[in-house]
Formats: sequence, structure tokens, C-alpha cells
Amino acid sequence: MEKITDVNAHLHTPYSFSAFDDVAQALDMAAAEGVGVVGINDFYSLDGYKEWNDGCAERDLCPMFNIEFISLNSEDQAAGLRVNDPNNPGRTYLSGKGLAYPVILSGKEARLLEDVRKESNLQVEKMCAKLNDHLDGVKSGIRIDFAQVTRELTRGSVRERHLAKALRLAVDKAFPGEDARRGIYETIFGAPLKSDPENKAAVENEIRSRLLKAGGAAFVPEDPKAFLPMEVVCDIIKAAGGIPTYPFLADNAKGEFTDFEGDLQKAADTLRERGFCSVEFITTRNTTKVLEEYSDYLQDEGFIVTFGSEHNTPAMEPIRLRTRDAEELSEKLLRTNYRGACAVIAHQAGLESVEEGDLIIRETLNK
Repeated sequence: MEKITDVNAHLHTPYSFSAFDDVAQALDMAAAEGVGVVGINDFYSLDGYKEWNDGCAERDLCPMFNIEFISLNSEDQAAGLRVNDPNNPGRTYLSGKGLAYPVILSGKEARLLEDVRKESNLQVEKMCAKLNDHLDGVKSGIRIDFAQVTRELTRGSVRERHLAKALRLAVDKAFPGEDARRGIYETIFGAPLKSDPENKAAVENEIRSRLLKAGGAAFVPEDPKAFLPMEVVCDIIKAAGGIPTYPFLADNAKGEFTDFEGDLQKAADTLRERGFCSVEFITTRNTTKVLEEYSDYLQDEGFIVTFGSEHNTPAMEPIRLRTRDAEELSEKLLRTNYRGACAVIAHQAGLESVEEGDLIIRETLNK
């Protein structure tokens, strides 16, 4: 039986925030793990497309060009409906799949994208100022320079995770010993550090959770201007040549679903009414059973279905996909993911059929 090509259709890079040091590291890992189709999927950014395209060409990988937004659906918000953000009714993560490369976005839609990225960066800048106020207040002797963070840790899009990384780096530099680090974190948090000081990802996640999220000393609520309406986001994606895509959360660790996703038929009908023909899943969130059930159903309903890993936290994980309860995808899930990738790759090339996408992938991988 012919081996099914592995696909990871959702990977963040340092052009937003990522576990990877650079694009080359992500693509080297993909090549080493035998993942042949890889999709860049940064928040509010198309800036990494050229580097992604060129890096894939050097490694005989097939590139997918995607983007991610956080949108707002006012109807769902008014109804108190949790969509794919379990804590904020109406707030809805959306991806665009198979955008045109070279980039074609221009005019009004390009300005809207730039404006929403500026608003997102401004919110993190305000958070940095509040974080410095807190660090001064506890007499930590540490300050975070937002301009330096932007210059040295980002590629233009600044996320709260960059602040967490900047603080962790500042502590590592000023307090080289483990006991000293534990002491300064206790001063900063007002409570003992729970993480191993040597576990960089865990420390950054703890900084983010304790200081930067709701209830934390440096938390700054996001301005509504940072969230475009769902319809506007879909217009931007289509103007860039892409396919508006709904990312499903599906089951969490407790087996729970959001209000929107609990009734799968209703969710599918609503998505179709809103103009969606494509969905995706981050596979480590879900059990194999639920992922197969949801992806099978949605594929049968006519949706393009793709899977990814995100890699938008400090923790480095494999690029080859797995589920929450299995170290690899089942054959059924591999086939679903590959079929979805073929549809996206065909669209990206201005074609229509899954078979045409399959041919493009085969030609790319067999150079």
C-alpha cells in the first residue's frame, strides 16, 4: 500500500510567535520527520511567505500559504454563545487557507490587515508598560524595553508571549543561579515559582498565566478595535486569494465542547450559511475518536478538512501530527488530512480538483 504523505497545515513561525527560532528550523524538522506538505499560518501576517516558499523549494517540501485572525461575531456575542474561544462569547478564531503567492492583497483589505496588526501590537505595548510598573513596584530591578523586544524577538507582530519570553530572558541574565531565580520569581509573582527554572517553556507559560492573562498584574483588556467582524475577516482572506476556514476546538481534556460546536450538524449548517467550506483541527487537542467522528462528518458534509499543530507556544513538539491520546494519526485521519491538503493546494494554484492538488504535491515531492 502506498504511503500517505504527511501534512501539517497549520504552523506558526517567528513572524507571529513560535516555538521555532526561525523558519529554517521548522522546515528542517518537517523534512527530517517526513512531513511533505507544510502550511505557514501566522497571526495577521503574510510577511513570512517568501522565506517559507524559498525554504520549502530548497528542501523539496510543498508549501501552503495561510493566515490566522481573531474575529468577532456580534450575533454570537449578544447571544452569549461560545464559539472557538471557550472564555469569550462571540470571539472567533479564523484561518485563511491557500492564499495566493506571490502576495496579491492590496487596497482596502491590506489596510485593514495592517490596522488590526497595529492595534494588536499596541495592546501588547500597553501591557509592557503595566508590566514595568509592576516590576518597579516589587523592586525587582528588571525592566522590559518594548522597542528592544520588537527589534530582537519579533518579525513585526508582537504577542504577549514575547513579553513572557523577554521577562524570562531578563531574569536568566540578571539571576544566573537557580535559587536566585526562584527568589526573584517569588518576588515578582508574590508566590513561589511552580515550574522548574530550567524549563524555559514552562517558566514562560507561568509568567504569561500569572502576570499577563486576566487577573494578572500586567493584564490589559484588548480593545474591541483589535477584532474585525467575522464577515470583514472573510473578505480579507478572499481578497488575498484564500479560503475562509473555521478552526474547530472539538473536545477538551474533560470531553467538553463549546456551545457552538456541541451540536455538530447545527454547527455545520451555520458555518455553511456563513459562507464557510473549510474547517481545520489542531490534533493534539482531541482524542482520535472525536477527531475521526468530527472530521468524517464534516468531510461528508462537503467541507475541506485539514489538520495542524500550531507550534505557537514556547514548547517544542514534533511536526508530524498526533492526537491527544495517540502518538500518530490513524490511517483514516492521514487520508482526510491529505485530501484536504490536495484541495487547498489546488485552490492555491488556481485549480479546482483534489486530483490536481495531488499531482502538484507529487511533482513537488519527487523533484
